[in-house]
Amino acid sequence: METLRFDLPLPDLSAWRAGNTGTEGVWQFDSGRPGRHVMISALVHGNEICGAWAVSGLLQALNNGLALDNGRLTLVLANLDAFDRFDAASHDASRFVDEDMNRQWIDARIDEGSTRERRRAAALRPFVQQADWLLDLHSMHEPSAPLLLTGMQPRNRDLARQMGAPANIVVDAGHKDGTRLRDYGRFGLPDAEAGDSRSLLIECGFHGDLASRDVAHDQCLRFLEVAAIFDNGALHAALPGWKQADAPAQWALEVTAPVVAKSSGFRFTAPFTGLERFEKAGTVIGDNDGEPVITPYGDCVLVMPSVRQARAGVTVVRFARRSPL
Repeated sequence: METLRFDLPLPDLSAWRAGNTGTEGVWQFDSGRPGRHVMISALVHGNEICGAWAVSGLLQALNNGLALDNGRLTLVLANLDAFDRFDAASHDASRFVDEDMNRQWIDARIDEGSTRERRRAAALRPFVQQADWLLDLHSMHEPSAPLLLTGMQPRNRDLARQMGAPANIVVDAGHKDGTRLRDYGRFGLPDAEAGDSRSLLIECGFHGDLASRDVAHDQCLRFLEVAAIFDNGALHAALPGWKQADAPAQWALEVTAPVVAKSSGFRFTAPFTGLERFEKAGTVIGDNDGEPVITPYGDCVLVMPSVRQARAGVTVVRFARRSPL
């Protein structure tokens, strides 16, 4: 497997670790005026540091005088224990300590508290439950264009459209091995039951690409613009250069099925990195312990293929249909 260069430097989080809530890594700001409660989270995986750059940049701007116009803002540095193990030469080893934090957002697992990730989720849960809107900042195992994940709810797809970037919007139901943060609680409810809640997960590109930090900056600014808890003029003045160009067009990638590895022996037929399109149904793209993996329909798109975390029960790629957003 190719060793990818990790160019993005580690952010210095020393000024921001304590938080201001009594919970490490959690900051809250209250305008004192009615408005929605917005949350931005980073470092759900300890090696996905582009989001930590964005959250620390927001904290610096707030420390320098940027003030909310209405509502509340929560900023979270989630898995600091995993982040503390970070080594650019072996960055996958700091994805988590005991288990993937982004599969633990089920109350029964959190209440059990049997791993460091579940105990940390328990500490973060009250803040997540307070939030109306959530943007969860992530990056990817392989070099790829950014992907914004909406879940299945039309309200989140509408929010992605309002943001105007990135180009590729993944509409999916999550993972078989556990619930993501962006699907927890009322974030996962149907539109009719969810009130004003919105939740998005942005995959900013490869973990170590400098461009992943630019995407994290851009997505935070766009999300906060639409959330309307700041004066947008003040927001742009405090975060110069954060907003990139709008996507020329946005595409919905509607996930129809995941491919789940039977073991760590899963292999692709080529070094796919994502967004590859296959014209014909039945094209062989991989081997799952002797079982050929084939495209189920024509014009099939691969979403986030990677074997870097392959083991039994882990999703290694998703099949999707592409249409205008």
